[in-house]
Amino acid sequence: MSAPSPLLIPCPHCNGLNRIPAERLSDAPRCGRCKSEVLPSTPFELTQASFAAQNKGDLPLLIDVWASWCGPCRSFAPIFEQAASQLQGHCRLAKLDSEANPQLSTEMGIRSIPSLILLKGGVEIARQSGALPLPQLLGWLRQHGI
Repeated sequence: MSAPSPLLIPCPHCNGLNRIPAERLSDAPRCGRCKSEVLPSTPFELTQASFAAQNKGDLPLLIDVWASWCGPCRSFAPIFEQAASQLQGHCRLAKLDSEANPQLSTEMGIRSIPSLILLKGGVEIARQSGALPLPQLLGWLRQHGI
């Protein structure tokens, strides 16, 4: 019986693709290119320039689309941070500033913020508008296999 193939995971810092065995996801893997942590316990910043690279890979990507002027976005930020630490190694969490990345926000069809977009294998599988309390956020992700 052959060993399971490693997962491809883009580095949130340099966008380099890393091959990481599934059993090593909880071992704080480092990027082969830049040596940064591949699966940080906090959300990373997503931009127009990094989206294509970050949309690749085998671990789901949850994007929080927000803006600095948005009160609900600011109040949801600590909940999203908590979720990132709880989901480390199971799902990657990223924040997309809709003001700094208007073209990507438009391409993604963002009409209200905060918005959550869940991508698996580069394909959107779920979307949620509005902030959620942590238990509901985790429950919503469980409904989608995370």
